[in-house]
Amino acid sequence: MLIDPRFHELAKGLTGFSIKLKRGERVLIDAFDVPDEIVVALMQAVRARGGTPDVNFNHARVTRELLLASKPGDFEAAAAVALKQMQGVDAYIALRGSENIFENSDIPAAKVQAYAKAMKPVLTHRVNKTKWVVLRWPTAAMAQQAAMSTEAFEDFYFRVCTLDYARMIPGMRALQKLMEKTDQVHLKGPGTDLRFSIKGIGACPCGGDRNIPDGEVFSCPVKDSVEGVIQYNAPTVYLGSSFDNIRLEFKQGKIVDARADSPKSTKRLNAILDSDAGARYIGEFAIGFNPHILEPMRDILFDEKIAGSFHFTPGQAYAEYSNGNNSQVHWDMVCIQRPEYGGGEIWFDGKLVRKNGLFVPKSLQKLNPKYLLGKSK
Repeated sequence: MLIDPRFHELAKGLTGFSIKLKRGERVLIDAFDVPDEIVVALMQAVRARGGTPDVNFNHARVTRELLLASKPGDFEAAAAVALKQMQGVDAYIALRGSENIFENSDIPAAKVQAYAKAMKPVLTHRVNKTKWVVLRWPTAAMAQQAAMSTEAFEDFYFRVCTLDYARMIPGMRALQKLMEKTDQVHLKGPGTDLRFSIKGIGACPCGGDRNIPDGEVFSCPVKDSVEGVIQYNAPTVYLGSSFDNIRLEFKQGKIVDARADSPKSTKRLNAILDSDAGARYIGEFAIGFNPHILEPMRDILFDEKIAGSFHFTPGQAYAEYSNGNNSQVHWDMVCIQRPEYGGGEIWFDGKLVRKNGLFVPKSLQKLNPKYLLGKSK
């Protein structure tokens, strides 16, 4: 089998840097509409490190049919099998391709929510009990989302995904340290004036060991501390539906008003936020800084890492950096604060941390694009 050398380079980084695979460990490779060649490259990389690969193949149109024709109780047996499989591995690599990001757009929300609820124990175990990394796979559909030719997008994809993520470490550690001692956060920008506390929550640097592409440090607001309003300016796709210009208003941590750019989208938005009691509270606050990713493309694994962005996430909180919020929803909504998107500021305890997408304190300037792209020391 002839395999693109870039596949082997990516597989080496995923097994070595991202999940830090050790001899004797078992890895689940979860493949969603991707070429056999990348799966084979990953299997070879796993075995080269003394590990054992397991493989799942998933196809979007098959999954759609399962969901569309489902009845109450259909998913519990499959979820039990999936959980047993996840409990039997040490690490997890997901490759997610998509020829049509709206494949599930005509599935009733209740069925999608039932599936997410049944599979939540699998997700929780994977996030908290395995070494994991998740990435998209480049397709013509993704190139179209990014308004690029297929070849140009593939070049962009491999440039982003094989970035020297180790270069992020000094700046991420400095930002992590600052966030861990911060109480009050204030976000400012067009349509945004939001205050909340992250006191005592902790912070997690993500530089190639959870998602590819990567480049963020995340924390979580104290659950009832969020006050004010936020206007997101990056489009988003969630549960097969597209949303633009989402605006959320908070009182005592809860989303009390939620709107999108059309009555239909607003209705769908509120239906998702009413999925359970935790969906109207925030489970994550994160600051993004990948220097190669500048424009939104309706793909959250890319968009949440946009240089000069932050995301503020309704729903589930990560267990290790948690405010105790529990939900089947985890929806990373993104706001870009670079000047061409209207600018904006992030303040920690009354001190300016980032202005118009660039970090201000000297200790954090190694997270600015000029340094991460190797153009400064």
